[in-house]
Amino acid sequence: MNSMNWGTKIILGMITFMLFIIGMVIYIFHVHGRDALIEENYYEKGIDYNTEYNAKQNVADDNAKPKITNTPKQLLIQLKDSATYQLVLMRASDSKDDFKLNGKTTGDSNIILVDKAKLAKGVWFISLTWHAANKDYLYKNNITL
Repeated sequence: MNSMNWGTKIILGMITFMLFIIGMVIYIFHVHGRDALIEENYYEKGIDYNTEYNAKQNVADDNAKPKITNTPKQLLIQLKDSATYQLVLMRASDSKDDFKLNGKTTGDSNIILVDKAKLAKGVWFISLTWHAANKDYLYKNNITL
């Protein structure tokens, strides 16, 4: 004998479906907090678009593209002039791996040294801003470590 009639089965099916939907919503909100491709301050970045564009244009106009050398232990970034900089390395797979470094270039060669021991292998997005000779510069690219 079947103890459940069709009405009970429909109700149980609807409850199961609602629990599935609620579980998916919870999962989506949990994953969103760790999404590396979403900028937290995207609105402010949109407002500063002209400043960013001008800084990128300064790199092209002054032929100031940084020279990046990937050695087994270090990432060497050489700038054209002595500068104060902010370097951000972002990992698309996990925002917890993101790396930020601020400072002043070292030596006569205007070098920025990054120790690769802390960095996972793979593709990284590099964003380097620097200020030299009363101008702002911005360089963005993907690199593989």
